[in-house]
Amino acid sequence: MKIARKGWLTGMLLLGILALLLLTPIGFYVKVYANRLLSRNPVPVAERKQQLLEDFDWDLRTLDGQSYNLQEDKGQVLLINFWATWCPPCIAEMPDFQELYNDYGQNVRFFFVARDREDKVGRFLQKKNYELPVYYERGLVPKQLYYGGLPTTFIIDRDGRIVVSKVGTANWNSTETRQLLDSLLRR
Repeated sequence: MKIARKGWLTGMLLLGILALLLLTPIGFYVKVYANRLLSRNPVPVAERKQQLLEDFDWDLRTLDGQSYNLQEDKGQVLLINFWATWCPPCIAEMPDFQELYNDYGQNVRFFFVARDREDKVGRFLQKKNYELPVYYERGLVPKQLYYGGLPTTFIIDRDGRIVVSKVGTANWNSTETRQLLDSLLRR
C-alpha cells in the first residue's frame, strides 16, 4: 500500500514538473537553452543541389516602416532568417546571429524576417540589446525561399545560388559558417 502511494506521489510530482516546463514561461527558457545546447553547424547544400534564386523582386518593410526590395541587394552575399519571438529555437539562435552580424554586417546583407507582431519584436530586440536588421514581408516570398517551419535560414551567394538552406536551430557563429562566408565574400 505504501509503495503504491509513493509511486502515485512520484508520478504526480513528475507530472507537475513536466507541466511547469511545458506550460509556463520557465518552460520557454528551458526550450531555448536546450536548443542552444543541441544546435549543430549548418551544412552547405551540395553544389549539384543548389537552387538559383530566380526572383529577387520581394517587397519588405523595415522595423521602422521603410519600404525595401530585395532586388537592391542582388549580387551581394545574403543571409535571410525567418523567425518569431514565440519560437524557442529562433530565440536560441539570436545571440549567434548578433555576433555574426557584428563581424560581417558591413559585407554580408542580413535580413531577419519576423513572423510576429511588431510591438513584440521591438520589445524583444530592445530587451536583449539586439541590433539586427528586422524586416516584415509585404509581398510574396520568392518560391525558392518557401519554408516548412521556424526558424529557417538561407545563405545566398553573389550569383544567387542558395548555398545554405536550414530549417531548425543551428550554430551560426561557428568557425565553419565564418569560413563559408569568408569564401563567398572572396568570390
